Amino acid sequence: MSRLLLNCDIGESFGNWTLGLDAEVMPFIDCANVACGFHAGDPSIMRKTVSLAFEHGVQVGAHPAYQDLQGFGRRSMAYTPQEIQDLLHYQIGALDGICRAQGGRVSYVKPHGAMYNDMMAKPAQLRAVIQAMAAYDASLPLMLMATRDNSAAQALGDEYGVTLWFEAFADRAYDSAGHLVSRQLPGAVHHDPEQIIQQALTIARGEHLMASDGSPLLLQANTLCVHGDNASSVAAVQRIREALTPA
Repeated sequence: MSRLLLNCDIGESFGNWTLGLDAEVMPFIDCANVACGFHAGDPSIMRKTVSLAFEHGVQVGAHPAYQDLQGFGRRSMAYTPQEIQDLLHYQIGALDGICRAQGGRVSYVKPHGAMYNDMMAKPAQLRAVIQAMAAYDASLPLMLMATRDNSAAQALGDEYGVTLWFEAFADRAYDSAGHLVSRQLPGAVHHDPEQIIQQALTIARGEHLMASDGSPLLLQANTLCVHGDNASSVAAVQRIREALTPA
């Protein structure tokens, strides 16, 4: 069974509004994808989240998004490739500054929501994201979705000298191409903790998932996304952590 890094979207509270159980899930993950203020988070939340991650020895990743606080970054927006790069540099730099003030650095980048989905669907946008990474710091890995065939994305990463971490999801359904089933469709999100744990273990063992059309799907992944927004999901993350940790 491969040693998958567990990553979690985190730091998505805003002001007096709290989202997620960050303190509860942090001890069980390897990588914290910290919101950078455009879809969620604010400077104080970012500082507190970075401090919590460093306290637990968790890598901090920038989780940049479209500038869409009201829509939680889940709405596609029209940006030029240069504007995409500007958005990324602004948000990565903000979180990196907060990390440096606490004696650390941003360790990787994982785009959020619609930006993430759009870059996987549009080769020109993926190129813009990878160019932004190369210009900011080519040593920072970029997290992106593992699909049935990772070769085109890998070729772009190789072209710009950017390391790619391919990500799979324990709690989402996949179509036959290895893309996530739309949240608008029934069955797109798994809620049963046992189903989530089983999917995580299937991916870690390098075994085939069943796609939404019933076909077998093999995902080659480096990291597994888990969620900790309620007590049952935190319990599932803990059980996944225990299952993936060698005795």
